[in-house]
Amino acid sequence: MKTRFVAVVRLLKIAPHIFAGLYFIYGHFPKWSSARRSQYVEYWAHGLIQRLSIQLVVKGEPPCSGPVLLVANHISWLDILVMHAARHCRFVSKADVKNWPVVGTLANASGTLFIERTSKRDALRMVDEMSQALKNGDILAVFPEGTTGNGIDLLPFHSNLLQAAVLAEAPVQPVAMKFVEAHSGEISHGPSFVGDETFLASLWRTLKSSGIVAVVNYGEIQSTSERDRRLITDVVRNDIERLRKLQHH
Repeated sequence: MKTRFVAVVRLLKIAPHIFAGLYFIYGHFPKWSSARRSQYVEYWAHGLIQRLSIQLVVKGEPPCSGPVLLVANHISWLDILVMHAARHCRFVSKADVKNWPVVGTLANASGTLFIERTSKRDALRMVDEMSQALKNGDILAVFPEGTTGNGIDLLPFHSNLLQAAVLAEAPVQPVAMKFVEAHSGEISHGPSFVGDETFLASLWRTLKSSGIVAVVNYGEIQSTSERDRRLITDVVRNDIERLRKLQHH
């Protein structure tokens, strides 16, 4: 009963925060500069995870500016929020997210690039669009696993989208993410969103949690000069594997 009460209280805290975000998107984003919109997205994401009682721990050095392609492991629907809170970036996401109520609006406002994952032609288009964005100095982020993992083991990494960094001659930076229990330091399965798990079930577990720490560990920036995308992908995956095993203290 106590955890249910805690969950309801947290839900009541995040609802007005989401509506405030929508208000600023529709009321202020059209007249704000790109830099100011980025600052607000970072501020808003940080506020939301605080209301979820998630502690953010950032290790390593987030990029100060672009161009750079962040390459991260994927665990939960929370990953994007947590990475935005650590350092705003433009994500690549599946196209159907664009039409989701509320979430689609927030994703659009944060500069998300949308891809039809089942279409090879659209993958080529996305590589070109990402390459142009990197040439313009953007900070982009991808989840090369293509889906969420269990938070313990990494899935195979797909190298296709990393071709954008090669074409733009932009560096890549590994980002290792994990969620741990605040009281024990063990891996938290509260935010898990894998297999047949539903978003609502994952959200409810997160709301009921006794305390979750989101650890975002930025690795060393890797040059893409004279290296093919598969080699870069292997190097980045190994870095993420190593960074995930580090303690967050």
